Amino acid sequence: MASAISANRAELLAIANSVASEKMIDKSIVIEAMEEAIQKSARNRYGAENDIRAKLDPRTGDLRLWRVVEVVEHVEDYFKQVDLKQAEKLQAGAKLGDFIVDPLPPVDLGRIDAQSAKQVIFQKVRDAERERQYEEFKDRAGEIITGVIKSVEFGHVIVNLGRAEGVIRRDQQIPREAARVGERVRAIVLKVERQNRGPQIFLSRAHPEFMKKLFAQEVPEIYDNIIEIKAAARDPGSRAKIGVISHDHSIDPVGACVGMKGSRVQAVVQELQGEKIDIIPWSEDTATFVVNALQPATVSRVVIDEEESRIEVVVPNDQLSLAIGRRGQNVRLASQLTGSQIDIMTEAEASEKRQKEFIERSKMFEDELDVDETLSQLLVAEGFTELEEVAYIDLAELAQIEGFDEELGEELQSRAHEALERREEASRQERRALGVEDALAELPHLTEAMLVTLGKGGIKTLDDLADLATDELIAKKRTEQRRRDGTVARRARDEDKGGVLGEYGLSEEQGNEIIMAARAHWFDDEPESEEAADAESSQ
Repeated sequence: MASAISANRAELLAIANSVASEKMIDKSIVIEAMEEAIQKSARNRYGAENDIRAKLDPRTGDLRLWRVVEVVEHVEDYFKQVDLKQAEKLQAGAKLGDFIVDPLPPVDLGRIDAQSAKQVIFQKVRDAERERQYEEFKDRAGEIITGVIKSVEFGHVIVNLGRAEGVIRRDQQIPREAARVGERVRAIVLKVERQNRGPQIFLSRAHPEFMKKLFAQEVPEIYDNIIEIKAAARDPGSRAKIGVISHDHSIDPVGACVGMKGSRVQAVVQELQGEKIDIIPWSEDTATFVVNALQPATVSRVVIDEEESRIEVVVPNDQLSLAIGRRGQNVRLASQLTGSQIDIMTEAEASEKRQKEFIERSKMFEDELDVDETLSQLLVAEGFTELEEVAYIDLAELAQIEGFDEELGEELQSRAHEALERREEASRQERRALGVEDALAELPHLTEAMLVTLGKGGIKTLDDLADLATDELIAKKRTEQRRRDGTVARRARDEDKGGVLGEYGLSEEQGNEIIMAARAHWFDDEPESEEAADAESSQ
């Protein structure tokens, strides 16, 4: 009998050691799972109503089984309670209210609920294995990892990472790259999520960060932070651009990334299935960086609109197709690299646009200020675009314009103020005709023109405005580029209509002030209602 018991002990420990080693989890977790399985089997044997505990010694394999009972004066639950007389037989000195141990003979796991116990152990071990995988990979986002392709399911590639599995979704694969089961593959860890079916490790070969990490492996200067990749953009499998800068003036960042006879960049290109990579010197000067980003095209002029985060680039006529690239690829990558919308036009188109703007602005000044064509054109030539600029510029600056004097400057400013007042009055009349209440005119930062726009958008009362979120009020419309007949056109996205007042360039702080001011009457009503309620209760 003794030899049988020792054999069982040795077998339990051997199983625990084997499972812990195979699954690479703590042995104590396997021991705990075994104890839980034994407890479950014992409850099936002795009754589920019992509070049964099991303890397996991790060194000797000794198994102890007992039930916990409470010492009471009058027994009501015979499974979990004993009287004082019975308690003293189990444990000398037992007192009322104590919880004592009632030893039980061990159960034979070979015959009693062996399958159930096995399932408990497997589930516990599986949970522990999943937790180990999550803990191992959760902080590895951004790392390049190597694995073996296990299978391809619905276009998604399942990768065996050794102690876990990762997935490269279809949209994170390099287009037209063949995934063959059994081949080794490198990818970057995008993110690790804890899900019900275990940790999900999402990998990518299409993300720009993957290309940056590959360069860090091939270029020691990047790994040592002497050269920094400031920006990267990819059209996976086709073309990419990276902007690099050197923190050591003696090292050429582009040359270091290209390597001797292109050896360094070619190693990255081969990993990315022949993806052509443009290495561009990064510059703090946005215009210079845009010119570099649009290589190999030659740029004539760059105009930056910082408020709209938009850049207008003028190129020679023969450089238009090169600047845009096949299917707009070159300008699209340059836009991603600079973080700004880039509009490309030819010299002829830019000249036509400037001429049209010049005529429109001249006509506006001619009509609004009641001046002749020569004077209106002179104002436009000096850089004036709006009536507000004429009305509120320092008089001395206006008088310094060639052909102007202080008297003419005063007259122009006086007429500009009158024109602005006429516009405001016309907008006020239109606003009232739309039914926008006067209370909205008292709010900060809102002009009559803005109130007209609100009225056309169906916002006519304080409550209408107060119900809006700040973004719904001030968010700017975003635009996209589209190649049409050899030129780049712009159109507003249908899915992103922007805020009602998006065209007026209000800041987020101003938007918040407007919304809070519109909501102020909600809070003003509360004290009055509370006072009225108090008055009614006192009567």
